[in-house]
Amino acid sequence: MTDDTADLVRHAVGAVVDPELRRPLAELDMVRGIGVDGSVARVEIALTIVGCPAASRIESEVRSAAASVPGISQVDLTVGVMSPDERHALTDRLRGGRAARQMPFGPGSLTRVIAVTSGKGGVGKSTVTANLAVALAARGLAVGLVDADVHGFSIPALLGLVDADGLPPSPTRIDDLMLPPVAHGVKAISIGMFLRRTTDGPLGAVAWRGPMLHRTVQQFLTDVYFGDLDVLLLDMPPGTGDVAISVGQLLPQADVLVVTTPQSAASDVAVRSGLVARQTGQRVIGVVENMAAMTLPDGTTLDLFGAGGGAQVAGALSSDGEDVRVLASIPLSPALRADGDDGIPAVLAHPDDPAAAAITSLAAELAAQPRGLQGKALPFSPR
Repeated sequence: MTDDTADLVRHAVGAVVDPELRRPLAELDMVRGIGVDGSVARVEIALTIVGCPAASRIESEVRSAAASVPGISQVDLTVGVMSPDERHALTDRLRGGRAARQMPFGPGSLTRVIAVTSGKGGVGKSTVTANLAVALAARGLAVGLVDADVHGFSIPALLGLVDADGLPPSPTRIDDLMLPPVAHGVKAISIGMFLRRTTDGPLGAVAWRGPMLHRTVQQFLTDVYFGDLDVLLLDMPPGTGDVAISVGQLLPQADVLVVTTPQSAASDVAVRSGLVARQTGQRVIGVVENMAAMTLPDGTTLDLFGAGGGAQVAGALSSDGEDVRVLASIPLSPALRADGDDGIPAVLAHPDDPAAAAITSLAAELAAQPRGLQGKALPFSPR
C-alpha cells in the first residue's frame, strides 16, 4: 500500500501547474523524490531558479496536492533549485527544438498574429488592444500580448500589471528565456517591465532610435517564452515608423487591425498605417472605429468626434478585390476609460457597458475566423 500511496502522491504533485510556465511540474522535471512513511509524505521538488517569484504558490499547492491523497496527514517538503545543466535542458525543451533567439511566430506557426495599428496617437488603440486580449482569453483562447509601443507603453497599467507604487513586475528569467507576467489569462510583455522608478519620480523614459527599437521588438518575439498561443496581439505604436517596418519584416504574415476615431483628421492618417502594412505583405483584416457616438440617458446621441471615419478608412483600404470591413464601432464610454485607469479591463468589470459589449463582439468575430493551415506543420507524428 505504501508503494501505491507514493505513486498517488507523485501523480498529485506532478499535476501541480507552474504558474509562470503553465505546465505541470512532472512535465518540467521539477519533481525529485517522493516517499511515504505511514501517513507522512516526503516530497522533494526543484524550482527553476533561486528566488523564484512563484515559489510560495508552488510550495503551497504541492503541499495541498500531496495532502489530498487518502491516508496522508502530514507533508514534509524539501525545496531545491535546478542545476545550470538542468535549466539548460529545460529551456531547450521549452523551445521545442528551436535554436535560441529563433522566431517562433514565423509563417509556419499555428499562432495567429494580429497587429493593432493606428495612424495617430490618442485614438484608444492600447485600450482596445488590452480589452480585446482579455476578451479573447475569456473565450478560452491562449493569448499573448506584446506592447510594441516602446516609447508610449501603457499595456501593464491597462491590464493591472502594476504594484501599489505603479511599478510593473519584472519578467522571470530562466537563463536566456523570459517568462511574461500574466493578467486575466493574458501573457504580456512590455518595455515598462524593464524600467525602474528614480527617487520617487516616474518610470524612466525610453529615448531610442531605429536599431534599438528593432532589437527590442525582436527580443520580445524571440526571447520571451509565451508557450503555445492561439493568438498573439501586438499593440503597435501610432504611425508608420521604425517599429511598423520592423514588425513587417519580422512578421510578414501578420493580420492587421486598424483603429481610428470617427474624426476625419484621424481616419485620413489611419489609412496610411494599413497601406504600409500591405507593403510588407501583411493583410488588413478590418477596421475598428473607437470613440463613436454614445447614447445619453435621455435617448439622444453624442457624436463628439463626428461620424463616418471608420467607414472612410475601410473604403480607402478596400481595393484589388480585397474587402475591408468595419468590424466594430465602439462608443464613447466613461466606464471604458475609468476601468483602464483602474487596471481592470471593462470587458470584465462592466461587460454590459456598450463599449465593452462591442469589444466582446469583436473578439467573438475574430475567434470565429478560421486559421488557414495550408503549408503549416502540425504538431503530431504518425505511429
